[in-house]
Amino acid sequence: MTDRPLPAAPDVTALLLDTDTLDGFLQALAHRALALTPTADGCGVTLERQGRPVTVSSVGASATKLDEAQYGQDDGPCLQAMRTGLVIDVPDTLSESRWGAYPAYAAACGARSSLSLPIAPYSDTAGALNLYAPVPNAFADADLTSLRLLAAQATGAIELAQRIADVQAFAADLQAAMKSRTVIDQAMGVIMGQQRCTPERAFEVLRTASQHRNVKLRDLCAELIASITGHLPAEDELHPRR
Repeated sequence: MTDRPLPAAPDVTALLLDTDTLDGFLQALAHRALALTPTADGCGVTLERQGRPVTVSSVGASATKLDEAQYGQDDGPCLQAMRTGLVIDVPDTLSESRWGAYPAYAAACGARSSLSLPIAPYSDTAGALNLYAPVPNAFADADLTSLRLLAAQATGAIELAQRIADVQAFAADLQAAMKSRTVIDQAMGVIMGQQRCTPERAFEVLRTASQHRNVKLRDLCAELIASITGHLPAEDELHPRR
């Protein structure tokens, strides 16, 4: 493998901007890595989710099953790269003595060499970029600088994409809460009119009734509104969609 400088770094930011989802970005990332290593015929992107490694994107028929074989025995070059933050090179699976039965399985699947680069090491989104080739020593002349830049930029892009996803989920939760609140506010207005009480007292009346009847507050409020208006609130207000 070579560490020669590049005239231009892989534009991972452009990949992120050109895709609508994190999954789409990861798929584009796998394609870009494969394009940088013509000797490879498969690429998988592993990320740790909820404490478990998962192949979140792959290109080529062999990548997913080779990744999953490593997950099954909780050991292998991809997991070692993810856990140590080191680039793991496997020159020839037929002469490899690390990782138990995995190298023999990889060779039987037609993968004679592999290269795994860490993504976001020591973070909540740790992972690895895994390249597989059908010939031994396929990555001896690979442009390691380019691949390292790709993995390093992917680290920031994945973290950014995850933050965007978290913000979108929060916005959806907030929108759902606001729609439910509309129904509750309407019911509070009914109670205030009936009992000539404050908003605080009206909410307490509704909350107590909800607890006694073991009914969700928004459903109780919807029933109250229906008893006055003759119809239930709109479905998206009663049960907001995520």
